[in-house]
Amino acid sequence: MSVNKVILVGNVGRDPEMKYFDNDVAKANFSLATSERGYTTSGGTQVPERTEWHNIVCWRGLAQIAEKFVKKGTLVYVEGKIRSRSYDDQNGMKRYITEVVADSLELLGRKGGNEEGFGNREHENGNNYTPSTGAAPRDEQDEISEVDDLPF
Repeated sequence: MSVNKVILVGNVGRDPEMKYFDNDVAKANFSLATSERGYTTSGGTQVPERTEWHNIVCWRGLAQIAEKFVKKGTLVYVEGKIRSRSYDDQNGMKRYITEVVADSLELLGRKGGNEEGFGNREHENGNNYTPSTGAAPRDEQDEISEVDDLPF
């Protein structure tokens, strides 16, 4: 058994770039920055802050939510899967890219302190998390299948 799960909390680096395909299938791409604080070791060595940039991809309804509410500077929580792919650039060179394909997205706040989106979590399948409980509606079959998938 293997697991491909990513959880990120960070600030959006650019407004989502939207594409629409046949049958109104939407795709949103944006970058997300996560940072580790800098620190000084007991020996006096200073370790600087480290920022990682992640390419986030949202599809369908989640992409439309990103288009409406995600802007540069927004603090977001993203859950998804890592995907790698390759493409040929304008010069015919093969390029490789690693992306996080989002399964869920939660708006934690906006740059400038506007907390309009706080606590709203959306899933691609349309289930909404409620701000008060943080739990999505579930049925008994979901619980049974999760128990069967346990690695022990």
